Amino acid sequence: MDMAIHPATFSELMELEQHGPDTWVGLSPDYAWGRIYGGQVIAQGLKAAFATVDEDFVPHSVHAYFIRGGTLVEPVRYEVDRLRNGRSFCTRSVVARQSGGAILNLSCSFHVAEKDAEIQTARMPLAPDPEDCRPREGDHMNVIMDRRVLDSPPGAGRSMGWVRVRDTLVGDPRLHMCGLAFTSDAVQFDAARSLHPIQAPREQYQERFMGASLDHAMWFHRPMRADEWHLYDWDCHGLNGSRGMTVGNLFASDGRHVATIAQEVLLRERRSN
Repeated sequence: MDMAIHPATFSELMELEQHGPDTWVGLSPDYAWGRIYGGQVIAQGLKAAFATVDEDFVPHSVHAYFIRGGTLVEPVRYEVDRLRNGRSFCTRSVVARQSGGAILNLSCSFHVAEKDAEIQTARMPLAPDPEDCRPREGDHMNVIMDRRVLDSPPGAGRSMGWVRVRDTLVGDPRLHMCGLAFTSDAVQFDAARSLHPIQAPREQYQERFMGASLDHAMWFHRPMRADEWHLYDWDCHGLNGSRGMTVGNLFASDGRHVATIAQEVLLRERRSN
């Protein structure tokens, strides 16, 4: 693959190249902060897993561990292990690797759609329309993903924001589920940051803290389009040992509960020795 060509749209990001049995390789955009965005490796890993399951199967959950930060100067290799093929469920394991070793371990469970009771208890919170929210200045994610994050005042323990993939996607439901996975690592940090006793200005945050996504779980509930606005509503359940536990709901603009996400984040104060 030509590393001189960085994907500029989400559709380009999902163009994985097969390298042998159950192995695919993907490229990264040229992110301004210098390392791979976590939602990217989840989305590309899910796309690789999709290639090994029948069309009747759709993912109902993914569970990921971010092992180390990925570099932008080489491709990511996705190795898929077909753990189980059942009649109604199948399971895949995906390891994302670069020359320095594994950067992500992803488990995906797929389910054949069943008709049964459908009840929604989660309710979409009140929020301004996304078009009435300004994008944050210097938000480098706007190349592929458009997000409008609402302010989280100190002590709130909560963050909200509208997110969508910028380019118009084709009707393939699998591509939209990968798009939703891509956006799912984008809004939760503010929920944890707002609880910390040290409230550093945003422009000073990287100097005061080391932050990273540690692990990530996502449950898909209903069909959606990743190129339409969705609202993330995150709560931080507490801070402990430089880690923050965040749990969020994702809603379509009409109030449908589309997904549930849980992520533990690293929030470590930088201390001089």
